[in-house]
Amino acid sequence: MSNDQDGMGGADPQDQLNDLRMSEKALPLLNHVKQFIKETVDPMHEEWLTLGEGHEDRWTYAPGQLEILQTAKDKAKEEGLWNFFLPDSETGEGLSNLDYAFIAIELGKSPLASQVMNCSAPDTGNMEVLERVGTPEQKEKWLQPLLDGEIRSAYAMTEPDVATSDAKNVSTSAVLENGEWVINGEKHYISGAGDPRCKIMIMMVKTNDDGERGRNHSQILVPMDTPGVEVVGPMHVFGDDHAPAGHMHIRLTDVRVPESNILLGEGRGFEISQLRLGPGRIHHCMRTIGKAEVALDYMVKRGNSRTAFGQPLSKLGGNLEKISRARIEIESMRLLVLKAAKAMDVLGNKEARIWVSMAKAAVPEKACKIIDQAIQIHGAYGMSQFTPLPDLYADVRHLRFADGPDEVHHMVVGRHELAQH
Repeated sequence: MSNDQDGMGGADPQDQLNDLRMSEKALPLLNHVKQFIKETVDPMHEEWLTLGEGHEDRWTYAPGQLEILQTAKDKAKEEGLWNFFLPDSETGEGLSNLDYAFIAIELGKSPLASQVMNCSAPDTGNMEVLERVGTPEQKEKWLQPLLDGEIRSAYAMTEPDVATSDAKNVSTSAVLENGEWVINGEKHYISGAGDPRCKIMIMMVKTNDDGERGRNHSQILVPMDTPGVEVVGPMHVFGDDHAPAGHMHIRLTDVRVPESNILLGEGRGFEISQLRLGPGRIHHCMRTIGKAEVALDYMVKRGNSRTAFGQPLSKLGGNLEKISRARIEIESMRLLVLKAAKAMDVLGNKEARIWVSMAKAAVPEKACKIIDQAIQIHGAYGMSQFTPLPDLYADVRHLRFADGPDEVHHMVVGRHELAQH
């Protein structure tokens, strides 16, 4: 028999986890975000794309692009639409994770909305880490420029030669010599590290070979311009190098940073990971629901506007059921993500890990299927440059690795379920 711990085995109508209403104080903010995206971000995105057409150097921004982006960012700041992601914090809006979930879903519908309102990954996770565990000096040098939207950042964990789905395998070494950490190793799929605005990486490194398992790793701040940091080149995702930000392959050869660049302390890398990964993973899921909404919208519009074999496509070949299932899946995903966000608010990030893993295992997989069906109803046109669907698919599909593979999340949930019996 299950003991129904943590509300996992049954729904208690009095349980706080089942109250998924947005707070009244945050509702006007959500409406403001929707209006701002419609009136400012979407038109700016069209201009952004136009300016980028034909730009030869893929690893720089086209003339005018950063200027119009900055104009939109300045407007967002002026209107108070800035740094939503930090829950219950003086440096952000002080939103709960649940309130932010509703907003992040809207941000996910627009390619540039998160960046315009300074809520983009990996900056969000990096800022949260610095805000929670950074020293005053680290905050002044790196957190404040990130909070102000003046620079970008990267998070470097994944390595080419070991299975970093188990982060305890991270082998990039950091050795303390004369007041400096000397770092050697390789990282790849370091998202955003190709962006010319990226100035700092938070890097997972191995600082001890002989300590207790789980206490051998640390996280260290490594500026991009440090001698010995070599950007080898971009890793492609389904053939796309995602310039100018990119997912970079980085080689580190005798990279020296001050001893004070360590975060929280030696051997505490996994404490920081738990602090970071709960919110970061659920933020991705929130935005992914917005992407699934975009795909469904395209599916319905295409289905109603095209005719084949004497019928609208929406009523042909089971497409009506696919549209129905897409809406049902989106609503189920939404409830799961909202409950994971509420669990973080009520239980804390560590205890909410099961809910976060459930959302992370389910949402990208279901969203991928919806986007794939939206592509299918468009015919070959759906694979072309004339819809956002291929980019949406690649973006969501890569999330099934970016925050840990599906199998790891299912392992977390499955082990928890076994432990209840």
